[in-house]
Amino acid sequence: MRYIACSYFSSFFYVLFKQSFLARKSLTVQLQRIGVLTATEDISLFHEDYEKFRTLWAEQGDEISLEYAGTHALKGDMVRYGKQTFGGLIKDAMSALSRYYLNNFQDGLRQDALDLISGRYSVSRNNPSPFQLNSFESLSYLPVASALLIGGLTVTSLTLQQAGRNAQQYVSSVLLAGATAGVMAVIRANGRQFCSRPRLCGLL
Repeated sequence: MRYIACSYFSSFFYVLFKQSFLARKSLTVQLQRIGVLTATEDISLFHEDYEKFRTLWAEQGDEISLEYAGTHALKGDMVRYGKQTFGGLIKDAMSALSRYYLNNFQDGLRQDALDLISGRYSVSRNNPSPFQLNSFESLSYLPVASALLIGGLTVTSLTLQQAGRNAQQYVSSVLLAGATAGVMAVIRANGRQFCSRPRLCGLL
């Protein structure tokens, strides 16, 4: 569920922005009906009240996004201030990077917690623990794979700069480049194994 939800909430801003517009119109109509506003007035004309309304919707979007995606809603400043700000761009970039990390390397445990709390998974004394059946820990192998990949790319780039000086350095550069390409191929072929996946109920 959470894997699908993360993709949905990456564009949650568009839904939130439309909802805030409809909510503003609905609130304006209700206030007009009870006589608080005239037929020509809109809540946006009252700066202080309208700011509170915007803040309410922006914080609602943040809370929902935090639950499903692990970060604040993207482009929340459009709802809060009505325009895209530079600070909002920086915040969105950080949130996007955080979502990538959380979705790939931290999401499985959180989904297990949701499955357990919601009752989707039932604990049974007669069945072995799903955590014992799958002993592969992605976070145990991820640092090693990352170190090999980054180290290989770094050393290869350094040796390539000196490859033209003699034949030995050229051969070393070719071997290092081949080894780095091999590591990249292994990681690419087993990418799912390095991701954090739910164990109680598995993927949908």
